[in-house]
Amino acid sequence: MNHRHARPGARRRSAYPYALYAPAAVVYLVIFLVPTVMAFYFALTRWTLFDSTFVGLQNFSDFLAEQNLRIGFQNTIFYAVVTSGMKVVLGLLLGVLLTSRLRLRGFLRSVVFFPVLVSTVAVGITFSALLRPDTGLVNRVLTLAGVDGPDWLGDANTALLSVALVDVWKGVGLATVIYIAGIMSIPTEYYQAVMVDGGGAWHRFRHVTLPLSWPATYSVIILSFIGGLRSFDLIWTMTRGGPGFTSDTIASIIYKQYQAGFFGLSTAGNVLLFLVVTAIVVPLNYVLGKRQVAV
Repeated sequence: MNHRHARPGARRRSAYPYALYAPAAVVYLVIFLVPTVMAFYFALTRWTLFDSTFVGLQNFSDFLAEQNLRIGFQNTIFYAVVTSGMKVVLGLLLGVLLTSRLRLRGFLRSVVFFPVLVSTVAVGITFSALLRPDTGLVNRVLTLAGVDGPDWLGDANTALLSVALVDVWKGVGLATVIYIAGIMSIPTEYYQAVMVDGGGAWHRFRHVTLPLSWPATYSVIILSFIGGLRSFDLIWTMTRGGPGFTSDTIASIIYKQYQAGFFGLSTAGNVLLFLVVTAIVVPLNYVLGKRQVAV
């Protein structure tokens, strides 16, 4: 009898936490799932604000036939690899530095993280001015050092790399914060054991910090790589895909289709970008996740 009376209470207790998920589930449904399903549908249509015509896979075929798509795809992969790789390396080094016994450590952490808080568009406009070939501060400093600086954003060989470096400057603060949290969670006993064995700073980094901060590295790689694959605002602000189409990414090509009024075509491009990001990140997440478990 008592057992039967306990069961409804047990059900209520087990159901109570699930009720707390409801607001987040509603937001996720409205903000993410519904627009995603609608995007897949409208990618199959030629649409305007007031009507739509079903065209099947024609938008996907037309987008894949875009003459600049190959360059955009190569640039997207290059941009994602460069930015995520540099954020991992610099974030780890800064994380080690800013968890050491350093004066003004708290102030330096704030300085490193500050660019993350600045608007991406503002950063793009500022660095566009700094990188101007004739009047920009960067080339003026190089001239004082006897170096003739290039047209950073106007040269096809340097435009995309210049934007990538600015992206790293802006985003490395977040990577550093993640590494600081990961390094500070490492038990001090491991460092003490290395010191007892006669190991120096390099041995502590090589045998303790580097392997045990892998969860932080895993997070930085995934977040940075996804951001790099989807990057648009900084590239558009600084180069608009130029000179010519040499710094176009998939996202900037999609935006140009929106500007031209090909809404169904650009929606198909967004769907393809979503599929590309998923196809790259899911296996990457699996491989890095196995490495994390092994560590």
